[in-house]
Amino acid sequence: MTYSQALDYISSKLRFGSRPGLERMTVLLERLGRPQDRLKFVHVAGTNGKGSVCTMTACIAKAAGYKTGLYISPYVSDFCERMQINNQMISHSALARLVEQVKPAVDAMEAEGMIITEFELNTALALVWFAQENCDLVVLEVGLGGLYDATNVIENPLVTALVSISFDHMSVLGRTLSEIALNKTGIFKQGCPAVIYPLQAPEVMEVIRREAAKKNVALVIPDPRLCAYSVSGLTGYQVKYEGMSYSLSLMGEHQVYNSLVAVEIARLLRAQGYPITDEDIRTGIHAAAIPARFEILSREPFIIVDGGHNPSCGEVIAKAVDTYLAGKKIIGIAGMIADKDVENTLKSVLPYLSHVITLAPESPHPIPPDQLADQIAAFGNTVEVGRSYYSAVKKAVSLAGSEGAVLIFGSFYLAGRMRKEVNRFLKSLK
Repeated sequence: MTYSQALDYISSKLRFGSRPGLERMTVLLERLGRPQDRLKFVHVAGTNGKGSVCTMTACIAKAAGYKTGLYISPYVSDFCERMQINNQMISHSALARLVEQVKPAVDAMEAEGMIITEFELNTALALVWFAQENCDLVVLEVGLGGLYDATNVIENPLVTALVSISFDHMSVLGRTLSEIALNKTGIFKQGCPAVIYPLQAPEVMEVIRREAAKKNVALVIPDPRLCAYSVSGLTGYQVKYEGMSYSLSLMGEHQVYNSLVAVEIARLLRAQGYPITDEDIRTGIHAAAIPARFEILSREPFIIVDGGHNPSCGEVIAKAVDTYLAGKKIIGIAGMIADKDVENTLKSVLPYLSHVITLAPESPHPIPPDQLADQIAAFGNTVEVGRSYYSAVKKAVSLAGSEGAVLIFGSFYLAGRMRKEVNRFLKSLK
């Protein structure tokens, strides 16, 4: 099987199952030899920040000398970003071999009427790979929700964590924050400690505390009052927390609080016999880098990309723009998918943009760029429909001028394609 054939096989699977539950995933892993039983896990759920916390945690464990698996989604530029060991994504040839190995079990189940979804298949592939490679630790990001997510098939994680919980995927997870939080606390396991992002809504914390009490889950909640930080130019933050200082390379104030979650995860691992030092924590957090999270693609011209796609992401992007780009003329390139709360995502960001170019993300359900342009125009912004990805970059840079900035936002599908187009544009300037 070639890499291209492997991707075709993966993408041929349904995105969602006909009914929620872990039965299909449990059966599949049984037939694959229960690879999850040979691994130790940190399990992370939440709405925004999962990838950041998972990446920081994995970098800390790597700095401490552990062979560390990382399973995250979505990918930005290459499917293989989803599964990594020690910050190196699985090779195309290794993924092809892995799919070839797992495919017979999947096909046999489907012949019996148990249809495996794309995410279930991806999760099984990652678990098999991590077990084959004898990882010391695996940092596992929940795909959607928690209770019925395919990753929740694991039974005894060392640590669980909940990052910021807000509105997203309401048609699946619930229409209220309490309902969404209840689904995400489904990753809590009896007696397993959990680290909680410190700035949760009161109704979210009420659900977290109630569900933790039911399962004897000790909650660790970083105290923001014990944290001090300062902006370090366009390179992130200098952070002090409970007597420890470290440099955070990720941009945006929310990343400071995400880093506190990673610190507390590392401390809980240390308490369970993993000799992770403060220096390992400092090294890991500083090394953590994540594509399309307020990522600077170029400084001359100034271009930033962020895959933020829900209202909380919009607020975070707006705050980061206000911190790092105050006073600049900002041209936006926006593209979103149809199952998102577009209006409430846009309303935070649009006041900072003098002009917006709309595009269609390369996703199954993109919002047509002319429709998105109409929604943006309703806010009073000057907007136009982009002719192509490349021409949008060229036009935005021209409009921004030498002192301005370009902000690409709205979907990880858009971010992945635009990172490539920006790189092509930058090469044309040389």
